[in-house]
Amino acid sequence: MMLTKKEQRLRRARQTRIRISKQEVARLSVNRTNTHIYATLVSVDGATVLASASTVEAAVRASLGGAGKGATTTAAAAIGTRIAEKAKAAGVERVAFDRAGFAYHGRVKALAEAARTAGLQF
Repeated sequence: MMLTKKEQRLRRARQTRIRISKQEVARLSVNRTNTHIYATLVSVDGATVLASASTVEAAVRASLGGAGKGATTTAAAAIGTRIAEKAKAAGVERVAFDRAGFAYHGRVKALAEAARTAGLQF
């Protein structure tokens, strides 16, 4: 049975989430689409979203220069910094990085490195 590209990614994501749940720290989950990137901070029990940031937000879009600019590494870095600030405001310092099966490359890597630089530990 052949898995589609999306099914393969979701399978990798499922395995990662199983490993992360054993760490018992908040989870920084990343989702990327062709036009935007989203970062969500999920509580230890997985039931509550503590903070979120994305290139869809009006303030972020304005700072990036309008529509169509959400799919760049610069935009991803801005989201990484923003989610780190929101996490600190929520009282979270340590997180587990959940790249949701996406390769640690390009926009996902830019977001992670910006979040680390802004003070999140993972």
